Amino acid sequence: MWLKALKVMPRLSRKEWDGLDVLSRWLVATRAAALVMSLISAGIGGLLALRDGPISGWKWLLIAFGLVMAHGTNNLLNDLVDYRRGVDKGNYFRDQYGPQVLETGFLTARRHLLYAIVTGVLALAAGVALGLVTGWMTWVLIGVGAFFLLFYTWPLKYVALGELSLLIVWGPLMIGGAYYVLAGTWSWIAVVAGLPYALGVSATLVGKHLDKMDMDRQKHITTLPVLIGGPAARIVVIAMIALSYLILVYLVASWYFTPVLLLPFISLYFFFKNVLPMFRKTRPNRKPAGYPDEAWPLWYVASTFVFTRRFGAWYLLGLVLDTVLRLTILR
Repeated sequence: MWLKALKVMPRLSRKEWDGLDVLSRWLVATRAAALVMSLISAGIGGLLALRDGPISGWKWLLIAFGLVMAHGTNNLLNDLVDYRRGVDKGNYFRDQYGPQVLETGFLTARRHLLYAIVTGVLALAAGVALGLVTGWMTWVLIGVGAFFLLFYTWPLKYVALGELSLLIVWGPLMIGGAYYVLAGTWSWIAVVAGLPYALGVSATLVGKHLDKMDMDRQKHITTLPVLIGGPAARIVVIAMIALSYLILVYLVASWYFTPVLLLPFISLYFFFKNVLPMFRKTRPNRKPAGYPDEAWPLWYVASTFVFTRRFGAWYLLGLVLDTVLRLTILR
């Protein structure tokens, strides 16, 4: 279950839930498959800093742990707030692709809140430990991160600012912040270098909001797709992914990166095969023949989620090779 929860949002019966250990329950409740995105962000920030000089291994571990715990806390609070506001009632989208552990009764609100508090305290402890040994800007980053963590679900998500919030968190905050803590200085070029992956994560969120656009409209949740409409939102996703590649080309052309950072272009195969065909048409109301049962009702978000993880994996590999080249042959 640990491995399964890191790959997909597992669907469980009550009997299966009761047989899980506490870590498996935490992984399911926090939607751990999405937490991998935070770990990739920490890896990108760490490699960008390593290219510019030696870094502290224990600081990076604290960054990675803190970001994953913060992301998990956000997911737990997201479900708790939506549950309290009645958003997830009535077979809402959230409970269709994986158990909303409060709606299913797997966890009581009190136990769920305990999960969120413990996870949040662990995230805060990692941040405080880093703040005590680095500059004042670390405390600013912690404060900004806490703001988005606490207010993403409400009101930011309700006023079409959730997608922008995610771009800020995964770009300047996570990757730029990781670089700052490890390198000891702020770097805007490192922030730009983090945008290709951050744009993919944000595109995944837009895809998710596209999938549940009609439900959100009924519940007066004004996500970006609800605000601008489905066709425009689909164009936004394609534009965000295209911009990711354009930024990589710019960074290679300006020699910030060596040409090995063109490796993520391999993911274009999946983009043209799976992502683009799905985004060129309206989401079907029923599961198409041959579409995986375990994926439905995920449609747009399913393709963008897989794409972003693949893009991120190639990006990390390219960064590793680029770092090795710069620290050895190109030194």
